[in-house]
Amino acid sequence: MPSSLLLEVPALADFNRVWTELTDWLSLLDRVIKSQRVMVGDLEDINEMIIKQKATLQDLEQRRPQLEELITAAQNLKNKTSNQEARTVITDRIERIQSQWDEVQEHLQNRRQQLNEMLKDSTQWLEAKEEAQQVLGQAGAKLESWKEGPYTMDAIQRKITETKQLAKDLRQWQINVDVANDLALKLLRDYSADDARKVHMITENINASWTSIHKRVSERETALEETHRLLQQFPLDLEKFLAWITEAETTANVLQDATHKERLLEDSKGVRELMKQWQDLQGEIEAHTDIYHNLDENGQKILRSLEGSDDAVLLQRRLDNMNFKWSELRKKSLNIRSHLEASSDQWKRLHLSLQELLVWLQLKDDELSRQAPIGGDFPAVQKQNDVHRAFKRELKTKEPVIMSTLETVRIFLTEQPLEGLEKLYQEPRELPPEEKAQNVTRLLRKQAEEVNTEWEKLNLHSADWQRKIDEALERLQELQEATDELELKLRQAEVIKGSWQPVGDLLIDSLQDHLEKVKALRGEIAPLRENVSHINDLARQLTTLGIQLSPYNLSTLEDLSTRWKLLQVAVEDRVRQLHEAHRDFGPASQHFLSTSVQGPWERAISPNKVPYYINHETQTTCWDHPKMTELYQSLADLNNVRFSAYRTAMKLRRLQKALCLDLLSLSAACDALDQHNLKQNDQPMDILQIINCLTTIYDRLQQEHNNLVNVPLCVDMCLNWLLNVYDTGRTGRIRVLSFKTGIISLCKAHLEDKYRYLFKQVASSTGFCDQRRLGLLLHDSIQIPRQLGEVASFGGSNIEPSVRSCFQFANNKPEIEAALFLDWMRLEPQSMVWLPVLHRVAAAETAKHQAKCNICKECPIIGFRYRSLKHFNYDICQSCFFSGRVAKGHKMHYPMVEYCTPTTSGEDVRDFAKVLKNKFRTKRYFAKHPRMGYLPVQTVLEGDNMETNLQAEYDRLKQQHEHKGLSPLPSPPEMMPTSPQSPRDAELIAEAKLLRQHKGRLEARMQILEDHNKQLESQLHRLRQLLEQPQAEAKVNGTTASSPSTSLQRSDSSQPMLLRVVGSQTSESMGEDDLLGPPQDTSTGLEEVMEQLNNSFPSSRGRNTPGKPMREDTM
Repeated sequence: MPSSLLLEVPALADFNRVWTELTDWLSLLDRVIKSQRVMVGDLEDINEMIIKQKATLQDLEQRRPQLEELITAAQNLKNKTSNQEARTVITDRIERIQSQWDEVQEHLQNRRQQLNEMLKDSTQWLEAKEEAQQVLGQAGAKLESWKEGPYTMDAIQRKITETKQLAKDLRQWQINVDVANDLALKLLRDYSADDARKVHMITENINASWTSIHKRVSERETALEETHRLLQQFPLDLEKFLAWITEAETTANVLQDATHKERLLEDSKGVRELMKQWQDLQGEIEAHTDIYHNLDENGQKILRSLEGSDDAVLLQRRLDNMNFKWSELRKKSLNIRSHLEASSDQWKRLHLSLQELLVWLQLKDDELSRQAPIGGDFPAVQKQNDVHRAFKRELKTKEPVIMSTLETVRIFLTEQPLEGLEKLYQEPRELPPEEKAQNVTRLLRKQAEEVNTEWEKLNLHSADWQRKIDEALERLQELQEATDELELKLRQAEVIKGSWQPVGDLLIDSLQDHLEKVKALRGEIAPLRENVSHINDLARQLTTLGIQLSPYNLSTLEDLSTRWKLLQVAVEDRVRQLHEAHRDFGPASQHFLSTSVQGPWERAISPNKVPYYINHETQTTCWDHPKMTELYQSLADLNNVRFSAYRTAMKLRRLQKALCLDLLSLSAACDALDQHNLKQNDQPMDILQIINCLTTIYDRLQQEHNNLVNVPLCVDMCLNWLLNVYDTGRTGRIRVLSFKTGIISLCKAHLEDKYRYLFKQVASSTGFCDQRRLGLLLHDSIQIPRQLGEVASFGGSNIEPSVRSCFQFANNKPEIEAALFLDWMRLEPQSMVWLPVLHRVAAAETAKHQAKCNICKECPIIGFRYRSLKHFNYDICQSCFFSGRVAKGHKMHYPMVEYCTPTTSGEDVRDFAKVLKNKFRTKRYFAKHPRMGYLPVQTVLEGDNMETNLQAEYDRLKQQHEHKGLSPLPSPPEMMPTSPQSPRDAELIAEAKLLRQHKGRLEARMQILEDHNKQLESQLHRLRQLLEQPQAEAKVNGTTASSPSTSLQRSDSSQPMLLRVVGSQTSESMGEDDLLGPPQDTSTGLEEVMEQLNNSFPSSRGRNTPGKPMREDTM
């Protein structure tokens, strides 16, 4: 629009701006419509494009009010201005944009209609293709089922019938293939603008397979009919041949009798006549040689098929008779020739025969040498094999002649006297008669030896050449089969590769699906590396054997290797591109994690990238994933487990399985952490870094456990759990050390390997760790049970006593090394005892004990087994033990032993001895030796058992004191004389010391409960704040607290006497029993005890610091 016109009519500027924006949007939309191509024959792709077109059409309709507003504004402008040029420009632009709008709308509607038709045509083609492939499969299966069977008339007739039936079926099935081809041609013709490569390649494969099947059936039918004709003709040909051989034998007998007549040498005319008759006979024999070989070969085939039958015996006799007669006839013919040659011209004829044989042998040896070298491919070697088979047949035919000639020479030299030789040898005349005879003898003998030597050499040469041919055929056939298999697999992979769309054209939602498909393809083509190596090894073996591969084979091998490398590079590039796209558009936007929830839930992201979840049915939001909420609710089922360490471990085990971290090995976790360069443990990680690292971990797990790991769900759940543990305020950041501690604690590894790895994270470069660094590790570790509401049972959130006890264990060194840390952790300190118990719970899951629970009668006992050391054959399953159930006659304070693996015979004997020993102990003994039972909340380093009923202990001591009639206990300064004057004073001092210990234990327990109450109050305060927020704000920021709302945790008032057994390692300790008493208000009881102790020992607070580690005797 001219600038002068804009100056005259200022309102045109806004009109022009809106018109330009709308025109540009329509132009861009039109280009997008024209550039969008779909894969013809891919219903999923077509449906996605139809949905996209529908959405685009809806966008267009939503913008129609903008067009109408523009037209209204144009009419108003035309009415307000009197400038004709402006009115013309406005009219022209309105007409143009209306025309453009209608054109884009028409393109959209046409494209949508075309896609619907394409969907219909593709569906029909896919159905036809399935039917065509089905008939191809049936035909191929029938062809593969055909094997070499009996070589009989009935068998061949059955095969012919089967082949003709298959040919008939193929003619009927041709309709299916034609229908698929017609539909494919329609798709290729009507939708050539789209990507029709899939249809084209599949159609070509179907037609090639169909043509191959037709050819194989036709060739088989022809071969079977020829075989059938030969079998029909075989008896007639055999009878005809036997009749001829009988006539030939008669002729040979007559000639043989004639050659043995006396004075035959004097009748030269008679000799010539007999020689002519022999030549006629020999001509007939040579003419029937091929007939004989064919009859013998076919007869052997028939014989093998008739093996074991009466017909086989009869046929074998006839074949043996034929072979015998043929052999005898040839021998007679050669004998006749020998006699005739010996009778005429005598040694000269033998000399000429030997010379002819030497020349023939030399020619054959040259011919055999010319057959080398071995061909470079299977067809060439097969041809060489056929040539050599004919060559061997020729040698076999010539063998009787050579043997007969040599025999004739031997007989001639044996029978002829020297005088006869002298007469036969006429030159030179000047030699003496004896020397002439010797010369003839030497000449014939030398020639005979040469013929024999050359014959043997030729046979050896032929056998060696046949061995080389057979070996080459075997290797080349193996090479050809391997190359054919590799070529087929490469072609299939290349078909898939050819169907790839550019990564830039893929929808963001489909990136993960495409990535999984490419990874699946990578897994499928990975074994091809072995195929390529195999064919290269075969090629090297052939070269080692002196076989030079043909140019065709060399080019094929090079082509296959190149295609494999290119395919590998293409797949890796595709994976890299998809990973980059996934990284840029998936994790950054966390888009791929949206599939972790199902309707009516939706995953949303707060401004600091922290995910929260919207329930569209209830119109509420929460921080926790719906599956995580269900998991937390399921954990409430475990609150009936009375003992907190087991309760916590079983909850963590269920959580570990839900997050699939029980599949994660320590090495895989370390590799993922190293891959993301997470080495600065004090550095914070944001949400995207956590997601990227978790995605790497779960992608690897999915490759190893494809059916068990759902990557988006696992990543989202694990992220949710980590934030619940280490970022309850949802700041969107956690420390690297916290991330490592959470992942490593729940991964699959040996317990001490986890300890070593965690210690290494907080140790200095020299391998030592100070109190501050250890405190960081224990602080992050205790957050795991804290998130489950179980922290009070493990010393509370204050980790200072644990750090202090560890360094006291190390003799108060300023720094500790890994070995000392491991020794301390093996004692299972109170703050970390949940971790080894988790490992024992995992080990006990699959344990099956051949014993019956004396309470619920479960047999066999699955999981933990608790065996009484007081009663014989008394066992309790873990369910009854955890719930505190006992049988009549058995008390909870009786000693028991725990097994998480099946017992050995040695353990059974040991336990029997302990039961026998305890049988002689009274209740007074068990009351007098109150050694605390081992449940994993007790430590030898961090004080006495926090969960023992202190009120009962205090009452017991008080009753004993009053029973003895003692005065009230004096204050601590009065209790500590420098030297007691009587046993009574010593007893008072010991009792006062015991009470002070209980007071310290009570104060520590109170501090833990106070910390726990503060945590609960903080969480309650946060819940109230979130609930008081307006509903509209809640939809954006979320309203549910991150920590699971667990039921009230019951205080473990006491524990049974228990001996823990893990594998073959045992530890023994004993304790008291008041589990059967009614539940008490723990905090109230502790306050009463505190008040009584303060009244009795007003100045004892400074003596025992709350939480100070106390050591207690153990058995």
